[in-house]
Amino acid sequence: MIEKMKKLTFLVTQKEYDGFIDGLREQGVVHIQQLKQGQTSPALQKALEERQRYQQALDYLKISLSAWGKETQETSTPAKEWGNNPEGSLLDHIEKLKTAELSIRHTIDEAEKNIQKLEPWGNFDWGKIQQLQQESGLQVYFYACAAKSFQAEWADKYFATPIDEYRKRTYFMAFSDVEPDIKAERLELPAGSLEQYRQEAIEAKKALQENHDQICQLARLRKNELEKGLEQAQSEIQLRQVELSDESIAEGAVRLLIGWTLEEKATDIAKWLDEKQVYYELEDPAYEDEVPVKITNDGYTRLFEPILRMYSLPNYRDIDPSLFFAPFFMLFFGLCLGDGGYGLIVLLGGIYLALKGSNDIKSYGRLGIWLGLTTTICGLLTGTVFGIDLTQQDWAILAPVKPYFINDNGIGPIFGYSPMMVISVIIGLVQVLLGMVLKGCKAWKNFGFAYAIGTFSWVIALLAAIVLFGLPACGITLSQGLIYALYGIIALSVVGIFLYNNPSAYKNPILGPLLNIGGGVWETYGMATGLLGDLLSYIRLFALGLTGGVLGSVFNALAYDMTSSLPWFVRWLPMILILLAGHGITFALSMISAFVHPMRLTFVEFFKNADFSGGGKEYTPFKK
Repeated sequence: MIEKMKKLTFLVTQKEYDGFIDGLREQGVVHIQQLKQGQTSPALQKALEERQRYQQALDYLKISLSAWGKETQETSTPAKEWGNNPEGSLLDHIEKLKTAELSIRHTIDEAEKNIQKLEPWGNFDWGKIQQLQQESGLQVYFYACAAKSFQAEWADKYFATPIDEYRKRTYFMAFSDVEPDIKAERLELPAGSLEQYRQEAIEAKKALQENHDQICQLARLRKNELEKGLEQAQSEIQLRQVELSDESIAEGAVRLLIGWTLEEKATDIAKWLDEKQVYYELEDPAYEDEVPVKITNDGYTRLFEPILRMYSLPNYRDIDPSLFFAPFFMLFFGLCLGDGGYGLIVLLGGIYLALKGSNDIKSYGRLGIWLGLTTTICGLLTGTVFGIDLTQQDWAILAPVKPYFINDNGIGPIFGYSPMMVISVIIGLVQVLLGMVLKGCKAWKNFGFAYAIGTFSWVIALLAAIVLFGLPACGITLSQGLIYALYGIIALSVVGIFLYNNPSAYKNPILGPLLNIGGGVWETYGMATGLLGDLLSYIRLFALGLTGGVLGSVFNALAYDMTSSLPWFVRWLPMILILLAGHGITFALSMISAFVHPMRLTFVEFFKNADFSGGGKEYTPFKK
C-alpha cells in the first residue's frame, strides 16, 4: 500500500533559516524536495567523499575477515600508532593497512613466480655462473623442452647439459659465444637465488599475517566507530543536500523550500510549525507533483518488495502491485521449478536461513519457505519428485491418487492439450484480467470513474465471453435466458469500449464521439493481438516445469543404466555420484529459470496490463 502524503511549502527568512533547518531535522518526518537539481557544493562533495571512505573501510574489514577468517593474535600496534591521534586517523590507518596489504600481496606473487621459475634449476649461485662465463668466454643460456624432444647433438655442439626433468620437461643449459640454434623454449631466469625468493615469500607472508592481525583487531574494537562515522557522513550529506533544496526569493531575504510528509504526521508537523511561527502551506499533492513514495505492506507481502524494487518503486499515482503479484510470483516459481523434491530442498534451505541467518538474510529465508512450499505442492500435484514420474510407479500408496495427478498420465489431456499447458494459459488469463482491473482502478483513483469505464468494459466483455463460449466447450449447457443476458452484457460493454474510452474528448461535442470510436477500434486491434501474445507467454510455466522433470528423469536413467553391470555392493557409490551431479545441475538451471521467467511475466505481461508506471522516489525524511 502506498502511504498518503501531504505537501508542505515553507517560506523562511534568511535570519531564521539555520534554526529552522535544525528544528526540522529534529522532527525527522519531512522529505525535502531538491529544487536545484544537478548542483553540488564543496561541503556536499567533501561529505560524499567521507561517506565513501567510511564505506570502503567497512567493506575492507568485512571482506578481509571473510577471506581470512577471524583467527588473529592480539597486537598492540593499532593502539600505539593511532590510539591517541585526532579524529580521522582511524580511516587513514585502515587505508594504510589496505595499501600495505596490496603491496605485500604483490611481493608474494612476484616471489612465488620467481620460485616457480627457479625450482627446476635448484638453488644455484649466480656468482659462480658469471665466473664460469668469464673463464670460458662463453655465454650461458637456459632452455626447456619436452623430455622426448631433447637432442643429443645439442650436447656435442653447445655443451647442452640437462639439469632436471620437471613435469615431463627437460631443463638444460647451453654454452656458446653466440645464441645457439636450439629449437626449444629459451628461459630468462630471475636475478636472485631460489633460497632468496623462498625467504622473501616467508617474510612477506609473515608481514601479511601481522597486517591481518591488525585488521581483525580493528574490526573487533573499532567497527562501531566506523559505522557511527558512516551514519554521521550520511547525515551530513542529507544536510548539505537540503542546502541545495531551497530557492532564494525577495533578493535573498527569504528562502523557499518544498517538503513532503506522511498524512498521519501532518498534524504534528503543522503544530510544530505554528509554534515556531513559520509561514507554510499544507496541501494535497497535485497530479504533476513528484511525490516521494513510502510503501507499507503486511509481513507476507513485504517479502516480495525486493522483487518489486528490482523493477522500480511505484510512483505516487500508481497502485502498489506487491500484494497482487506476490501470490502469482509464488505460483509461477513453483510451476517453473516444478519438482516436489527440489521444492523440499528450497523449503529446508529457507527454514535454515530464517532460523540461523543474519537479520538481513532472514527475510530471504522466509521468502524461500513460501517458494519452497509452493514448489513442493506444485510438484506433488503434477506427480514429479526428483525427476520420478509418480504416475509410472507401481506403488500401492499411489494407486488411489494416480488419476488425479495433473499430467498426461493422470487427469489426461484437456481439449486435446497437456493439462498443465491449459492451466498455465488459464492462470495467465486470470493475472492479465487482474492487471486490467488494476488499470481501471488506477484511472478511477487519479481521474475519476468515467476514465475507468473503458477498461472495466473490456474486463466485463471478456469475462462474459469466457462464460458464454467457454462453459459450453467444457460440456456445461447454459439456459437461453442466461445466454441472452450475456449477449446483453457484451453489447453494453461494447458501448463503453467504443463510446467512453476517452472521456476528455467530449470536451468537443462534435469530435468527441468520433475520437472515442477511433480509439475503440485501435484498442480492439491492440487487444486482439496483444492479449493472445500475452497469454501465450504463460506457456513457459508449463514448458520450464516439464523441462526440469525431463532432465531429472534423464539423470535417473543414466544413474541406473550406467551402473547396471556393477555388483550391488559397488554400484551404489557411482550411482549416488551421478544422481548428485545430475540433479545438482538440473536444480541449479531450474532455480535460475524459476526466478527469471516469473519476473519476466510479472514485469512485462502483468505490469503492462496493470498500467504500472514505476519510477517512484523513496520517501526519505530529513533527520539525524
